[in-house]
Amino acid sequence: MESESRKRTKRNQLRKIILETIKAVGFLSVALVVPNVLGAMYKMGLIASPQQKSVVESATKRLVRTGLLKWRNKRLRLTRKGEQKLRTLTLSEYTQKIIRAWDKKWRILIFDIPERRKGLRKKIRNTLQAIGFVRLQDSVWVYPYDCEDLITLLKADLRVGDDMLYIIVDVIERDAKLRRRFGI
Repeated sequence: MESESRKRTKRNQLRKIILETIKAVGFLSVALVVPNVLGAMYKMGLIASPQQKSVVESATKRLVRTGLLKWRNKRLRLTRKGEQKLRTLTLSEYTQKIIRAWDKKWRILIFDIPERRKGLRKKIRNTLQAIGFVRLQDSVWVYPYDCEDLITLLKADLRVGDDMLYIIVDVIERDAKLRRRFGI
């Protein structure tokens, strides 16, 4: 089981690197798989050996096959599904890195998304649940740990800006249930 877990983690890291690279550049040309480029990646420490061309190629093919990437004009582009997967991988990585030392402050996230954008509202709720937020009311969520950077990214990624408000408070009335829920 440990071996499978390590393989899965390594596969997700490679998948995330490829998706992030394509998102950052906007596209990735076929030049990625050229041996000279792989040699340069090896010298820069991005891959363990120049022979990993097949690993990158097979991972890229798998991402195309699963619909996370697509070829357009001999260049790889990130699909909408790929963007969602990248967001999920990033959130998953974020939640694993959280320092579990509570500073006795609650983070409250309030959002007001119009009914015509209810798909976005659902996406925000699912994302907040995945991070570990607890719902206080329909569009009011609470979390005990610093997550300002993540919320900033989430606002930019989902283009909600002023529709989402991040608040840090010292006290929430009757917070015993929340403390038990977060184990603090």
